[in-house]
Amino acid sequence: MSIELDISRRRLLRNHDTFVQWVQQILNIAAVSGTLVALTYHEHLEFTVPYRSLVVFNVLLMVAVYSSMGVYRRFGNIPGAIRHLCRAWGVVIILLGVLSMVTGSSEMFSKHVIVNWGVLSIFVQILVFIITYKINEWWSISIRPKVPTLVIGDGPIAERLADKLTCNIWLPDNVVGVVNKSGEPGEWQNTRFKLLGNLENIADIVNGHKIKRIYVALPFEHTQKLQEIQEKLKYINADLIWAPDIFALNLLNHSVREVSGVPLINLNETPLLAGGPAFLKYSLDKVVSLLMIIAFFPVLVVIASIIKFTSKGPIIFKQIRDGWDGKQFYVYKFRSMYLHEEGDIVQQAKKGDDRITPIGHFIRKTSIDELPQLFNVLEGSMSLVGPRPHAVSHNKFYSSKVKRYLARHRIKPGMTGLAQINGFRGETQTVEAMAKRIELDLEYIKNWTFSLDLWILIKTPFALFSKNAY
Repeated sequence: MSIELDISRRRLLRNHDTFVQWVQQILNIAAVSGTLVALTYHEHLEFTVPYRSLVVFNVLLMVAVYSSMGVYRRFGNIPGAIRHLCRAWGVVIILLGVLSMVTGSSEMFSKHVIVNWGVLSIFVQILVFIITYKINEWWSISIRPKVPTLVIGDGPIAERLADKLTCNIWLPDNVVGVVNKSGEPGEWQNTRFKLLGNLENIADIVNGHKIKRIYVALPFEHTQKLQEIQEKLKYINADLIWAPDIFALNLLNHSVREVSGVPLINLNETPLLAGGPAFLKYSLDKVVSLLMIIAFFPVLVVIASIIKFTSKGPIIFKQIRDGWDGKQFYVYKFRSMYLHEEGDIVQQAKKGDDRITPIGHFIRKTSIDELPQLFNVLEGSMSLVGPRPHAVSHNKFYSSKVKRYLARHRIKPGMTGLAQINGFRGETQTVEAMAKRIELDLEYIKNWTFSLDLWILIKTPFALFSKNAY
């Protein structure tokens, strides 16, 4: 009788959360909730309904935000984990503040309690993390049995993998040595890990050193060797793990997922197609743009009036731009130039440009001319943070001159971005300057996180008075 395996029932991509990570999450929630309860009783001698509701919303936000921002990843060092934890807690506090303003419930809480709770909670969470990390580190080094491990590969990826496996307290692996294609000592320069031989005698090496786990870290051009290795080891009781060198490729963004049990490695994708991170960015855009429109309404009225009475033409300048996924939209700006005829190629504003009105010089220099783009954000054609939208003619011109130029449209354009806070704002006089701007735009797409958006928004005011903006 033959048995047919149903691949749809096999989860090839499993969640490898550890017991320690679950403990950290539970202790963090308990510590933050307990701190609020203690401070409330100290202030009011009771734990009232508004504070109970705050605990519920806080727990929900902590679970969502901490998960999306990778707080419970297996960090290799304490400072990196603490930075992630502080950013995530900051996001939770900001979202709770926005929620209280939107619902009008801020007056129900004692400011003294809330401020103390926000500060004390992060210190308690840091203490929880350090204690659990140190306990896990002690157990990993002193008690947990080590697994004899072998790395198969050449060059930097094999060296990097062997080093990471040895230093990672979350893994029980003890790298015994390395095997490469030829077994020649001259092709392996790392003295930390012994070269044990080549692929021809891999079975003897595994048996001789009692290897229980094998990592295959071959470059993509040698992945055909994987099946050969698997065939040589089919009668040996050892885990065989493939570590594909996808970072040798020029990745825009990447992820690993499965469909009906089939593993998929997405080498280029938009980071904000759906899910919790997309919802966080969407919420930030809508809430902050609306609040900024309300806050800057007097400024919008004054600037609109000055433009109306100092030069002929419309108050708002509209221009077609290429947006997310190639969809075109009208970008809004306060008109900063006299009415003039544009050619086929839009000419960027330059220093001393006589097309610019007197008020135009000021609003362009301070970026006030871009405030109407808050309405673009509110309607959904733009985001607060993302690659700046270029004129269609500029896209046509630079797309053939700058590598992967059009890949910047894999995410919504933004009012500000990583390029702008790094000095690439305003006129780009050379192809090289545009290439650097595109490099930063793609770096943003590769490494997008909610905390990165917040950091860019905080840095933007300091970059407004750029010497390149005319």
